[in-house]
Amino acid sequence: MPVSITLIGGPTALIEIDGFRLLTDPTFDAPGAYQLPHVTLEKTIGPALKADAIGPVDAVLLSHDQHSDNLDNSGRDDLHKVKRVLTTEAGAKRLGGHVEGLAPWGTAQLKDRDGNTLTITATPARHGPAGIEPLSGDVIGFVVASSRKDTSAVYVSGDTTWFDGVAEVARRFKCGVVLPFAGAAQTRGPFHLTMDTNDTIETARAFPDATIVPLHTEGWAHFRQNGEDLRKTFDALGFGTRLRLLEPGVPTVVEAP
Repeated sequence: MPVSITLIGGPTALIEIDGFRLLTDPTFDAPGAYQLPHVTLEKTIGPALKADAIGPVDAVLLSHDQHSDNLDNSGRDDLHKVKRVLTTEAGAKRLGGHVEGLAPWGTAQLKDRDGNTLTITATPARHGPAGIEPLSGDVIGFVVASSRKDTSAVYVSGDTTWFDGVAEVARRFKCGVVLPFAGAAQTRGPFHLTMDTNDTIETARAFPDATIVPLHTEGWAHFRQNGEDLRKTFDALGFGTRLRLLEPGVPTVVEAP
């Protein structure tokens, strides 16, 4: 079965798969400056849809909770309205309530009334170069696999660069749709905190049977690359037919190539 994805903005997207509705890193605040402990982030584009326009979701897939470009004030306020919230173990302790923490390779399941199941596996992520972990904190991605054999697994990278952990995800899972968090985010140093065009190409090579649907490419001043940069790179290297850039606010059916 095909998957429908609606880009809300930045890392936030609604994934509809086999009747389940999943929301990635919820960010619904208006444009403006947002102060973190060591840096100020500037949001340049508001969400394509407000949270109340999306309707109920079965789970939030939160890669991490410490940065306002992945969980802002509005998104944080709405977490209690969602049945399931999956994030890092450290993040679950900070957020409290019904938020569930997963270590890399840990799993959680969602079930519907008909007995269909989604298995959500937390995947390794590294929010920048090797050694960044004490500054960036814990981050995870997610693989979403359906019990229905005709539905492709979906990989949501979370805030990460290309590293051995992403390669291991590709070795363990056959995914038909991959959502890399791209944009080459750069804040405090001359290095990227999320995937740049090279990292995204490496990810596409690692998942040869997947359509690549990048998130996290627009909406913040610290993103150094955008969707057009990805388009030019993928076209130049012969991967162009596998790249799917989403129009914000528009539900888009995505299938494996």
